[in-house]
Amino acid sequence: MTYSRRIVLLLTIFASMATSLAIANAADKAPNILFIYSDDHSHRTVGCYPESYDWVKTPHIDNLAKQGVRFTHAYIGTWCMPSRAAMLTGHHPYGVESMRMVGEYPGSEYDPAKAPFWPSVFRENGYVTAQVGKWHTGTDNGFGRDWDYQAVWNRPRYIENCGHYYYDQLIEFNGAKGKMTAGYSTDNYTKWAVDFIRGQHRQEGKPWYLWVCYGAVHGPFTPAQRHLDDYPDVEVPVPADIYPPRAGKPDYMQKINFWTKGSDGLPEMKGGSFQGRTVEGNKGIHGNSLNAWTRQYHQGVRAIDDGVGKMLAALKESGQLDNTLVVFTADQGFGWGQHGFCTKLAPYDATIRSPLIISMPSQLEVGVVCKKPVGGVDLIPTFFEFSGIDLPWEMHGHDLTPLLKDPKAKWSHPALLTLMGRMYGSDTDVVPTDPGDLYLNGVPWWISLAKGHHKYIRTLVDGEIEELYDLKADPEELKNLALEPEFKKKLSKFRKATIAELRRTGAGIVDNLPAVKIVTQ
Repeated sequence: MTYSRRIVLLLTIFASMATSLAIANAADKAPNILFIYSDDHSHRTVGCYPESYDWVKTPHIDNLAKQGVRFTHAYIGTWCMPSRAAMLTGHHPYGVESMRMVGEYPGSEYDPAKAPFWPSVFRENGYVTAQVGKWHTGTDNGFGRDWDYQAVWNRPRYIENCGHYYYDQLIEFNGAKGKMTAGYSTDNYTKWAVDFIRGQHRQEGKPWYLWVCYGAVHGPFTPAQRHLDDYPDVEVPVPADIYPPRAGKPDYMQKINFWTKGSDGLPEMKGGSFQGRTVEGNKGIHGNSLNAWTRQYHQGVRAIDDGVGKMLAALKESGQLDNTLVVFTADQGFGWGQHGFCTKLAPYDATIRSPLIISMPSQLEVGVVCKKPVGGVDLIPTFFEFSGIDLPWEMHGHDLTPLLKDPKAKWSHPALLTLMGRMYGSDTDVVPTDPGDLYLNGVPWWISLAKGHHKYIRTLVDGEIEELYDLKADPEELKNLALEPEFKKKLSKFRKATIAELRRTGAGIVDNLPAVKIVTQ
């Protein structure tokens, strides 16, 4: 072999070794995590969900589902603040000690020594952490402790500005005093997120975690100007139980009544406007009918979908897509007429079920659907598993990786969800007797447990009936099987499973649950 040929051969071997080493390093490199989190955003608004209306257009979120795993039954939270508290701690709200609603709504405080937020652990392990958008968990936003970069609308701190969901927000950049910021909030958050993805405000070469918290599609459900003409002539089916009475439901459900019949016989919102607290400009843009409000709400989703598309494009163009875990979900869903609601809070899928899509095509299944019920607290152990960082404390949820690798894998864990009003931690050990604490917008404290295709609901009012639904046979949750004699054993099984899950997760309320009404037929 000639000298020149030996040199070429050696160079070829070295190049091959370098390529193999680069591939190995890429495989070993901690992944980035992009966590996209919308607000009051029902799974029904996303086109890839079969429950959505056939006119819904969310091409970018749908494309994310084609590149990942779509979960059919995701129970992330019940309303804004407790859902976020769970996302920051890995605990159900009853495990978040020191969190308090204080002063004028939505004022809140917490002690970071008693309620540590896990992004600080990522920082300690070499991650750059960032949060953009809505902050709704205590006036202390954690900059410099939990976050390396922040551009957040701190609602608890600026009470006078907390109703401005879409325009004229006081934005805190990196812990500084809030700065009045023009522009449509959904687009602002997208821009700041894209800038971060492309390398601004972070050290290159370090893995990153970015939590993008959209304020949309929360009331007043304000679409971007460019989407105001979308979905013309919308007609939505009137939910079967939009008006009371509601057979088989607890007593409070007979009093829920947000809608009335208009002159044309179709539903209109009572009072002529959305009655959300601290919401500016709550009159309907297109009118006050169920059709008009549903149209307006869905129009507000369009800018979120635009944002998802821009963030995914930024990942791809910057060469980071293969090494980024992308998660899209919402704090909870929102009801439009189902069971009489125009809000979240209630334990029914129509009011709380969120979209959940998880994508990383380089490592996970693509274009598949997982039908196992999962919870919001399951996301945090999953993030730690992907990062390769040990859990800093015991989490309430379970790593979803087995389902991401095989959506049909055996999964024995139920999805627990609770509504405990404005209380957290040990303050939830005893059910309050004061109706002002027990009820939140007409809905009392409750606990639910979903497993397989059944869901159990226990209303925490003494002597109230239980609920059990077959989500496969009765997805609208209209027939309460807890009242049927032939389901007595299954009801007992779910009751015991709920108590067991509360006990496993250290819920102080487990030994103080109000008695249920035992139905004998």
